[in-house]
Amino acid sequence: MMKYLQKLGKSLMLPVACLPVCGILMGIGYALSPNAMQGGDITGFAAIVGFFLIKAGGALIDNMSWLFAIGVAFGMSDDNDGAAGLAGLVSWLMIINLLSSGVISTITGGEADVAFGKIQNQFIGILAGVIGSTCYNKFKSTKLPDALSFFSGKRCVAIITAVVSIVVAGVLFFVWPVVYSGLVALGSGIQGMGAIGSGIYAFLNRLLIPFGLHHALNSVFWFDAIGINDLGNFWGNTGVAGETGMYMAGFFPSMMFGLPAAALAVIHCSKPERKKTTAGIMGAAALCAFICGVTEPFEFAFMFLAPALYVVYAVLYGIFAGISVALGFRAGFSFSAGLTDLIFSSQLPLAQKVWLIIPLGIAAAVVFYAMFRFTITKFDLKTPGREDDDAGDDEMKAVLANNDFTKVAQIILEGLGGKANVSSLDNCVTRLRLEVKDYVAVDEAKIKSAGVAGVIRPSKNAVQVIVGTKVQFVADEMKKML
Repeated sequence: MMKYLQKLGKSLMLPVACLPVCGILMGIGYALSPNAMQGGDITGFAAIVGFFLIKAGGALIDNMSWLFAIGVAFGMSDDNDGAAGLAGLVSWLMIINLLSSGVISTITGGEADVAFGKIQNQFIGILAGVIGSTCYNKFKSTKLPDALSFFSGKRCVAIITAVVSIVVAGVLFFVWPVVYSGLVALGSGIQGMGAIGSGIYAFLNRLLIPFGLHHALNSVFWFDAIGINDLGNFWGNTGVAGETGMYMAGFFPSMMFGLPAAALAVIHCSKPERKKTTAGIMGAAALCAFICGVTEPFEFAFMFLAPALYVVYAVLYGIFAGISVALGFRAGFSFSAGLTDLIFSSQLPLAQKVWLIIPLGIAAAVVFYAMFRFTITKFDLKTPGREDDDAGDDEMKAVLANNDFTKVAQIILEGLGGKANVSSLDNCVTRLRLEVKDYVAVDEAKIKSAGVAGVIRPSKNAVQVIVGTKVQFVADEMKKML
């Protein structure tokens, strides 16, 4: 199960890589065009440019479920084929359209449950990606009768995915409203618990992000589902001083300071040869969180690789949210808890003790960094840059004796006992990773004669061939042969 989650986490890196630039664009856009956030006319060259940048960033941020559906399906497929990505998109479109409010209203003859208005979320995107990749892996080689031969192989994957997605949508028709309503009821119960309640809310908000169900809680606290309307009252100056803003303020220390510090800890804990790559991912994610409160590039980079660490992350959010509210810090946002929103909201009448963001932020940075670094190293968690697939220095320096990749692949395949003996083929940074049917048929000497750096047998039916940084070229040639 853990290996499956880690593979899912790695498959999310492709769509997550699209998000940092969007967050930065939106942060610059809101700075140039504050009326896009606060309401009002957007006039003047700078404001129009800002509005354009906001929309450019929002094009992907607002459609993350699409990215996850395609990216997860592609990444979870056995051979990273585009047909799997198409299957993921097919599944997502099926589910969100069948469970849209309009379709549900027509089917039931009454008003659709509010839950179906929130069906386009990250969880559904990831679920669709898993469905698409599973169908692809299982049915990509299906052979149909001659009369239907056009739909054989990969062409039948999307059709099967559509049928499976209809069944899944039928299950969600009953399950989704129950789950959503339960979370709304939980949020209602937290109301009135003061600083402790705001801490519990922040904890649950982060904890539910992987499933896209945090929207249910947000509707209770930020909007007017049960009369709190924290966001609307703060910006409209219609709330009560000292109370309004308590369900938003607590996010600022963690998003602006805690998350970047946690990202730094991830970089420091990564393997030496992977520090630059990890710094690129984590640095961009930290910048997004600080400027405009976009946290998904950081969260989805590790939540499936190290789920236990994500729980620690959510707990820290809860603790600092509770402390922030208890100390009287009040600020609000119309997008998220980043620097841009903090600057704008600090000028509003209901903002209080905004200066506390400095000591609170420093404290959050120290605690987040310390907790992340301790937890990652103590329990050897596979955060970005620490995955088992990462190669050591020797492997990164490994050089093939023969640069004829077709010939190298052919010799390796012969050493594996031929293509009939190979069950699966994958590769990481430096290694071919294979599963064989008959381990006795593997001839290590033959494989090494291809000029590879080494052969590893981690289990009875697993074979890893250390090729070096040119492994992708060898893998591509071998896939053609298989």
